[in-house]
Amino acid sequence: MDLFHRPSGGQDTRIGRECQFCRNLDPDFLRRQPMDRLVQSQLQDVASAHMTEEGYVKHRIVELAKKRAALTTAASLARSA
Repeated sequence: MDLFHRPSGGQDTRIGRECQFCRNLDPDFLRRQPMDRLVQSQLQDVASAHMTEEGYVKHRIVELAKKRAALTTAASLARSA
């Protein structure tokens, strides 16, 4: 065994995974750069967990679009009542 490296134990240590929030709500998710899709694996699917600034910004845009859609839906329902 090499003296400079610890034994691996045979486990893959992943640092990132795809953001499920963006995957489910962003129609352009598959066109993003691979690093822009990833969030840190130990954190929730929130904007600040994204690995890149571009991923963070796109996550926030999707969050705002979701809120805007909810507000317009609520406003149209209130008028019809």
